[in-house]
Amino acid sequence: MVEVSRLTKYYGQFRAIQDVSFTAQKGDILGFLGPNGAGKTTTMRIITGFMPATEGTVTVEGFDVYKESHEVRRRIGYLPETPPLYHDMTVSSYLKFVARIKGVARRQLLGALEGVLEKCSLTEVATRLVRHLSKGYRQRVGLAQALIHNPPVLILDEPTLGLDPKQIIEIRNLIREFSGDRTVILSTHILPEVSQICNKVVIINEGRVVVENNLKELTQAATLEQVFLRYISKEVEEKEPEREVDWSL
Repeated sequence: MVEVSRLTKYYGQFRAIQDVSFTAQKGDILGFLGPNGAGKTTTMRIITGFMPATEGTVTVEGFDVYKESHEVRRRIGYLPETPPLYHDMTVSSYLKFVARIKGVARRQLLGALEGVLEKCSLTEVATRLVRHLSKGYRQRVGLAQALIHNPPVLILDEPTLGLDPKQIIEIRNLIREFSGDRTVILSTHILPEVSQICNKVVIINEGRVVVENNLKELTQAATLEQVFLRYISKEVEEKEPEREVDWSL
């Protein structure tokens, strides 16, 4: 479970997010939606402990991200928008390196490596240098490094950005498999991605959460695209009442 409560973040005088609050339960795949610049990546970085908030709290599996950051990091797998890969290492050596950093015991290392290689369909390229992989495979390596320590929470920031249609389908199928025993937060601006794999939606606009609801309830009377546009639109939805015309003039 992830609980985000009243997060606010300033960069100097610029307020990136304000009073951001939402929860993601075990088994949820939560779609964190918003236009570019809405505050999605800032929120993800705070949740994962990569930067502090100016105000507010985050707990992961009951641990405070600021006061108990080591415990939180053990429980989170994070795939940032640009995967943190070492291009001069082979896939296997890179994943072993990440596993050691994340505290995987030596006796469990081989099993953990074989598990993520199989789950992410990387077995055939395990001995290849990361630099020689296609973008789709590099994204799979990014997912594998997020999973190598078997975390209960996955934070995925734009996981299909820049991939071709076939690669997008493959990554989405992988994300579906991650749910169940895990909590998944998927930050994206691609609406079909959320419609196809998420059960809950949070929409952020101009640094504020404007809606939090189950996808099924949210889309009972409208498509997700219509709901999204309604909540991020700056236009006034209620028109001014029409004035009566005095035809006697």
